[in-house]
Amino acid sequence: MNLILTLRILGALLLFLGGSLFAPIPFSIYYHDGVWQAFFYSALICFVVGGILYRYCKSPTELTVREGFAVVTFGWTVFAIFGALPYLFSGAIASPLDAIFETMSGFTTTGSTILTEIETLPQSLLFWRSLTHWLGGMGIIVLSLAILPMLGVGGMQLFKAEVPGPTADRLKPRIQDTAKMLWGVYFLLTMVETLLLMLGGMTFFDALCHSFATLATGGFSTKNASIAAYDSSYIDGVITLFMILAGINFALHFQLLRGRFRDFFRSEELRVYLGIIFLATAVIMICNWSGGIYSHFFENLRYSIFQVSSIITTTGFATADYEYWMVLPQYILLLLMFVGGCAGSTGGGMKVARILLLFKHAQVQVFRLIHPRAIRLVKLGNRPVDKEVLQSILGFFALFIGIFVIGSLLMAASGMDVVSASAAVVACLANIGPGLGTVGPVDNFAHVPAFGKSVLIVCMLMGRLEVFTVLVLFFPSFWRK
Repeated sequence: MNLILTLRILGALLLFLGGSLFAPIPFSIYYHDGVWQAFFYSALICFVVGGILYRYCKSPTELTVREGFAVVTFGWTVFAIFGALPYLFSGAIASPLDAIFETMSGFTTTGSTILTEIETLPQSLLFWRSLTHWLGGMGIIVLSLAILPMLGVGGMQLFKAEVPGPTADRLKPRIQDTAKMLWGVYFLLTMVETLLLMLGGMTFFDALCHSFATLATGGFSTKNASIAAYDSSYIDGVITLFMILAGINFALHFQLLRGRFRDFFRSEELRVYLGIIFLATAVIMICNWSGGIYSHFFENLRYSIFQVSSIITTTGFATADYEYWMVLPQYILLLLMFVGGCAGSTGGGMKVARILLLFKHAQVQVFRLIHPRAIRLVKLGNRPVDKEVLQSILGFFALFIGIFVIGSLLMAASGMDVVSASAAVVACLANIGPGLGTVGPVDNFAHVPAFGKSVLIVCMLMGRLEVFTVLVLFFPSFWRK
């Protein structure tokens, strides 16, 4: 492990974070919220620490896989710590642990919050919450590859460690061009949604913040009641559409923009993803209708598809308190928390591709029991899936469930009830935000004990970086030559 090189890259990332901390200052000045100094001093600290690391930690060697894993994991941790400074300096959050929880939730696009009165926060802090979503959505490391040429060497190691999903495919020969293409699509969709939300009556500030949260599948809102505060079917429809788009592999969006419609709709994962949304929405609508929750078809459709899209894409926005729904719809939403969006999207969870390949692998194993001499490969679309990828998926599934069980036990040990403890862990591990019980869609995480918040912070990080990237650092052999 080349710690000198790792520290140098972390210094470069801190310089980028320092520049990002200047973004909320114009909003602070415009709205006269009086906290611009908090961002200025936070940026100054990032520049000093980052500058020292980048200036004095020099190494002639290139980036390897080991440093790639370390940079991504420590990079997210450093961003959460230094990104919490504005909350502390402004006095909006008094506890350092709570501030780190809020920032880690932002950068990992989880959306869980310890804040009880969101609308009383200064506008610049609300913007910073949403900006942490947007930066973490496509990935801080991918963004750095796009704008910091100094990280171009060995960039594929960072890209593979950060990009969510079973594989990390290049769209362009150079990794820096790939990052630019991904962020170009991301930026375009964000601007389109912002415009559409403004047409629905939102202010530019609210539209921009909610677009950041939607495309990043984060879920931070500027309102206490989330999207329900607007009570607009148009706004619900726009956000539902863009949540679904954000849950699709961004490489497919790139192909669609290039006019390759066949490549877009040929994706088997995409078809399964849309099929799950359709089926879950239909079942929940039937349950809500039979239970007398909603009597009108379009009202039922509006709230049902919004919550299904919000949960499966791990966005976490809410327009209804689904804990008042029947048990079956709640259980369906709980299952969708584990599924997540498509590989290569900003969504969390285990990803549709992994779930699909797990079922296909099980099907092949049953087929081989009946026909032991037959040769049958697991395919995704028309392409055979490499055995190493399947082994990685099986390992990921086992680790994900194992972490969920251990995390739930730890949360229960902290004093939470069974439902709330389990829901809090899956909400953070799958980067969703709201759960069930005392951490439901109209609740928050302020009441969670300090030990429980620490557990959930680790769950957010492991969920965003898809378990392996974090766990590999705990193996002694990782640090040896």
